[in-house]
Formats: sequence, C-alpha cells, structure tokens
Amino acid sequence: MDEEGEMRIPVQDSTHLKYDIVGGHIANYDFMIALNHFKGHPMGGYGGALKNLSIGCASSNGKAYIHSAGKMEVLDMAKLWTKEYIGNQDGFLESMAAAAQAVVDYFQKKDGIIYINVMNNMSIDCDCVDHPAPVKLEDYGILASTDPVALDQACVDIINNQQVTATNDPTDLLNRIDKQHGVHTIEHAETIGLGSRKYTIVNIDEAE
Repeated sequence: MDEEGEMRIPVQDSTHLKYDIVGGHIANYDFMIALNHFKGHPMGGYGGALKNLSIGCASSNGKAYIHSAGKMEVLDMAKLWTKEYIGNQDGFLESMAAAAQAVVDYFQKKDGIIYINVMNNMSIDCDCVDHPAPVKLEDYGILASTDPVALDQACVDIINNQQVTATNDPTDLLNRIDKQHGVHTIEHAETIGLGSRKYTIVNIDEAE
C-alpha cells in the first residue's frame, strides 16, 4: 500500500504516537476485509487482527514508528534495532493498539471493516520469519467478527484452553505470548475504546 507514498491518519491514543503512518493506497478503498493468519510472533507474542491492522497497514516508516513506540518516524535500518529505539516492549504493544484504532477510525468514516482470523498452521513464529519453528498445534478453524479486540481475545483463549496431546501442544505458543506480554495489546486496545474483550462464540456449523 505504500508503493506510491504514505499518508498520516489521526490517532485517538497519543501515549506514544502522534499519528499513524499508513500506505497511501489506503485512500483508494472504502471497505476492508482484514484476513489474518493467527499465530505466534517474535516481538508481538502473537499475530492476529490487531497486528494486521497496525503493522499490516503501516508504511515502511510507519512500521518503524510503531516498533520504536514513536521514537523513529523515518525508517533507518542501521538504528532501528538498537537499544535507543527498541526496548520499550509495552510501548510497542500499546503503539500497535493505537495504530490499529487509527485504521478502524479511518474506515468507520467509510464502510467499515470485517475481521477474519484463520487458526491453522500455527507456529510460534510469524509468516515473515525465514525459518519458522515447527507447527505443534492442530488446525482449529476460522473465526470472524466486527470487533478486532474480541476476535483476538477469543483466539488467545482458544489456545489457552487447548489440551496437550501427542499431536497438539500449545505450550510453546503460550510461552511466547507470555514472554512478549502479547495479551497487553488486547488489554490496551480495550482500554482505549477500540473494542471489548467480552465475546460470545457462535458456531455456524451448528447454527440452524
């Protein structure tokens, strides 16, 4: 989306970010289907709807801005991963929540967004990792919602409720989420009013 430039959109939560920097092509669309692969992530703990709204819609500069919790507005790869810019883990997670809310607010002025999380091929690593860790979880299914906070919370809860068997082991993914404080993204997203962590799961395979 940033092939031909970027644009800044307002954030409600200015704890770390003054604005969100997204790909300029976002202006070409009135509606978004956020199709997300739910899995682990080296920095975020997990990746789902909130991460895809924030990092997925951000330009290269926007990605650096979020990862550095507002310290770097223009991408500089030589500096990005230094302690000067990276190290505030909760700040990064809160920045993702703020950026996600900015994208939601942008599309609410148009035709909105629907969110779909696909819970299959779930490694502890992101799809962006060259050599991701082996998949230890069985495929679960597909969840959809109009609330990205409820959707991500439901997916995390599903992983938490998985039983360890010979073919299904959530231990590594749960440890990754815990180590990176990943649930804080969801917590902060609810705190700033992006959505609710409360939800009801409706199984459409069983619905009449």
